[in-house]
Amino acid sequence: MTKPPLRALSLAAARALALHAQGLTTPNGAEPSPTLDALYETVARLVCVQIDTLHVVRRSQYLVLWSRLGAYDPADFDRLIYDPAHRRLFEYWYHAASIIPLSEYRYRLEMVRHYQNGGGWWPQWAEQPDNRRIIEEVRARLLAEGALRAADFEHDGPRRESWWDWKPAKHALEYLYNTGEVMIADRVSFQRVYDLRERVLPGWVGTTPPTAEETHRHMLARAARALGITTAGQIADYTYMKRGNAAPALAALRKAGVLVEVRGETVSGQAAEFLVHRDDLALVEQAADGAIVPARTTFLSPFDSLFWGKGRDAQLWGFTHVLEAYKPAPKRIWGYFCLPILHRDRLVGRFDPKLDRKTGRLRLEALHLEPGVAPDDALISDVTAAMRDFMAWHGATDLVIKRSVPDGWGERLLAFL
Repeated sequence: MTKPPLRALSLAAARALALHAQGLTTPNGAEPSPTLDALYETVARLVCVQIDTLHVVRRSQYLVLWSRLGAYDPADFDRLIYDPAHRRLFEYWYHAASIIPLSEYRYRLEMVRHYQNGGGWWPQWAEQPDNRRIIEEVRARLLAEGALRAADFEHDGPRRESWWDWKPAKHALEYLYNTGEVMIADRVSFQRVYDLRERVLPGWVGTTPPTAEETHRHMLARAARALGITTAGQIADYTYMKRGNAAPALAALRKAGVLVEVRGETVSGQAAEFLVHRDDLALVEQAADGAIVPARTTFLSPFDSLFWGKGRDAQLWGFTHVLEAYKPAPKRIWGYFCLPILHRDRLVGRFDPKLDRKTGRLRLEALHLEPGVAPDDALISDVTAAMRDFMAWHGATDLVIKRSVPDGWGERLLAFL
């Protein structure tokens, strides 16, 4: 008997499904004390969490979990990555540099093979005689001394002038890391601590490498679930695969019925063809029935996975997400490290924060509402509640808003605070 077609989703239902998949629908305060399990499950749900070094507030990898769970102890997150007694996550490449569940380790071996077989410029660097000698010296020290930082290797050469201008030992450590021989055992003041894989990787982790085809299908299917409702190209974006390279595996997943077509409304009011994972078909019906209710107000990292699918912000929310940290200051519109504001099922604004850790003052260089968004009491009350939690999590006791658009709504927020 032929199954009836899936119901077309309204814009509200499509948004609800997308936000639910990302863990962004639960009411604020639903998990007042996130456990290690809750932190782990959030990362697993997202597939991975991108690492970034920018530090005007807490670093992005920590902020992503706060957005979904509220205030928690970042040391608990670190335990899941670096503490051998609790290790269930690890650092490697996925969506750029990422924190990944160890259950995904065997599927990252395709990336290891890529580097081992000549991917990037590392092999050319490693083939040079002086560099081969440095690699052997670094490997010998790790074997004899255990985990080491790049700072543990002396270097009397010129000071680095850019992020890729590393001293030779750092190059060697990164080469061994990319090719899978070493892993990140810890971080000290955010500096990577490297150690041999056999001393970091728990014995329960599977290390049998799947084929490249199996890896691609697995990655893309996992991305589809993390996105909830999506397009084929956005699934590829989520995994950091080039869309053309992902096309054969995506076609195979559609043919096998793993990815199912559904129509959904976009911001323009037009219906579009989307894809959902077959394991989420019941959620499609729940979203269509209005049973998934986005109830969270929170602030999102500029590197949040909600934005990894290109064009999705405009398609579902009429929002253009821009990271301006790497633009010259005069060319910025929103600010250096602007955090989008999610209010229930809408992206309603953004703000550019900077935390003074000495004084406990959180300064918003700019606080913007999107055009057409009314700063009514309900919105301001919910944003204020999220801001209180954000400030407490950062140890901030004072809030200063330098500029707000439209004029006056920043003052109203401060009045509610």
